[in-house]
Formats: sequence, structure tokens, C-alpha cells
Amino acid sequence: MKTALRARETWRSLRVAAWLGWQIESNWADPLIFAIYSVIKPIAGALILVFMYAVIARDGLRNPLFPAIFVGNAFFIYVPTVLSGISWSVIDDREHYGMLKYMYAAPLNIFAYLAGRGVAKAIIASIALVITLLLGIYALHVPVAFTAIDWPLFIASGLCGAAVLTFLGILLGGVTLITARHSYYVGEAVAGALYLLCGVVFPLDVLPSWVRFIGQAIPLTYWIEAIRRSLIGTGSSRVLDGLSDGSLLAITAGSAVGLAFLAFFVHRLAERRARGLGLIDMQTMY
Repeated sequence: MKTALRARETWRSLRVAAWLGWQIESNWADPLIFAIYSVIKPIAGALILVFMYAVIARDGLRNPLFPAIFVGNAFFIYVPTVLSGISWSVIDDREHYGMLKYMYAAPLNIFAYLAGRGVAKAIIASIALVITLLLGIYALHVPVAFTAIDWPLFIASGLCGAAVLTFLGILLGGVTLITARHSYYVGEAVAGALYLLCGVVFPLDVLPSWVRFIGQAIPLTYWIEAIRRSLIGTGSSRVLDGLSDGSLLAITAGSAVGLAFLAFFVHRLAERRARGLGLIDMQTMY
């Protein structure tokens, strides 16, 4: 009975948080303006990469690495969006709306709530992803053929990657809970470091050995590589060529489990400290 009640509470918290997050993210402008913004933003981001490769890379867009780099950049859209979305929701609810203290008093699963806020952000990121991929396929001739996609690998890697991002976001949410308002930049800072270290814009092969070692220790490296293989049949790094598709999934899934324990531990620890110091309803208006 208790298990069933907890499951219903978790599902309700996740569903309501996703709905609330979508309302917050989409109600700042007229629907038409929001739709135009949702189209222009990913196209602008993709064009930055295109111009960079066209000018700097040998053979420009015909460089064999370009499709893999393009696909990796497209899916990396999820990383800053979800991480910042989950971590910033703590600041948003605590200081903008003044509701965080009531959430802790309500029958609410706070972890499911944070994950739900991440779902709302992921929906917006998915719109940007689809637009970016369509631009790459039809305008830049990135070789993604829907009939040739390895769907089992794509779906499995997508679920593992979503779990990693969710738990990493919850971990950052715990850090945000005991810091001031400028912790808005925590998600962006972490995402910026991951952009370099995970082989998204540069293959791991070209990075210094010590940086490459750090990149190989990050779960998102293996998620992005699995996504590339599922869509275009190849990765971007010789460093990871020796790993099978199953190994990539196993590493990502195992990392998600480890991150889950770490995220819950850090967040609970931060909650106890925040309660003790009176930070649940802290106002840092600067």
C-alpha cells in the first residue's frame, strides 16, 4: 500500500511539475513569437558550427568528421537546457515565486518535481533538436537516413542519456539550494566544460592526454558517441572505436545508476544544511 501511494505521489509530482514548467517557459510571449524564437535559436546555433567548420576545418563541410560533430552538437542542446532548467528551478521557486518552502511542506516528491521541471525544458530542447537535424539533413547533407537508423541503440542510448542528465541536474539543484542567486550560472558553467571535454566540438583524439582522460571519465561522452553511431553509423573518435555499442550503453547506464545515488545523497545533504541555516526561503536579490 505504501509503495503504491509513493508511486502515485511520484507520478503526480512529475506530471504537475512538467506542466508547470511548460507554462513558465512558454507564457513569456505571444505563441507566434515563441514559435519563431524556437525556430530561429537552434538554426543560429547550428550555423555557428557550420561557419566554424567551413572556415577552419580542412575541406570545410566535406570534412569526414563534420557529420559526427554536427550530430553531437545537435544532441548537446539537451545538456545546458536540462542542467540549467533543473538547477535554476530551485532559485526560481525560492526567490522569484517564493514557493519553495511550501513545496517542502506539501506531500510532494521533490526529486520527481525537479525531474518534471527538466522534462519541460527537454520538450523545448527537442523542438530545437528536430529543427537542427532537419537543417543538417536537407540543407547540409548530413547523412542521416531514417530507414538506416539503429533504433534500438538510439532509444536505449537516449533513455540512458536522459537519466544521466536528470540525476546530474538534481545534483546541481542540491548545490544551488545552499548557494546564492548567482548560482544560476552553475548549470551553464558545467555544460560549458562538458562541451569541450565530451568530444562534442573537438574529437577526443586532438585533446591533450590529461584532458582526454577527463573526457573518458564523463558519462555523456559515451552517450553522445552512441547517438552518433545510431544515426550515422560512425563515431568521431578513434579513442572510443574499440568499444562496442553494448559497451557504450553499459557505461552510460552504469554511470546513471552511480549518479542517481550521488545525486540523492548530495541533495539530501544540501537539504539538511539548508533547513539548518534557514536557506529554504532565502532571498538574495542581487
